[in-house]
Amino acid sequence: MNIHPHRTWITPLVIGAFLLSAVTGVLMFFHLNVGMNKLAHEWLSWALLTGVAAHVLLHKQAFFRYFKTRTGQAIVLGFAVLLGLSFMQIGKKPEPPYFPVIQALSRAPLTALAQVSGLSYEQLTARLKQQGIAAHSPDDNLASLMGDDTRKQIGILNKLLAK
Repeated sequence: MNIHPHRTWITPLVIGAFLLSAVTGVLMFFHLNVGMNKLAHEWLSWALLTGVAAHVLLHKQAFFRYFKTRTGQAIVLGFAVLLGLSFMQIGKKPEPPYFPVIQALSRAPLTALAQVSGLSYEQLTARLKQQGIAAHSPDDNLASLMGDDTRKQIGILNKLLAK
């Protein structure tokens, strides 16, 4: 039985997973990630967490000793505060990249929306009516009929464009 499992697999796991996480994280920071860098960073970081958890379990006494010093407490508290702050939204929440497409479709005349959807104007207005939206003119658009709530527009567009 190996009395030092951290030397055979835990420490190499932490080293390898840290290397992967650090390199892919730096690449993502500078928007240089290609291929499966982001996927590897998100999913294989679990290996780092596993290795660190095993390392902490093996060295519980030394780990908790760090919380007894002012320096250790200050550093951990500082990062806990940073973690809390990372959940805050500063400024206007960025829109998803597909919002401009949804907004363009919602402002297009119903005749254009019918053409894009592969439906006749009559079929499109019938589907709108099923959703409780009454069109009065081919020049109407979803934004004028239902307001500027993009999320509601997405819901209606999904129903209108469903095959």
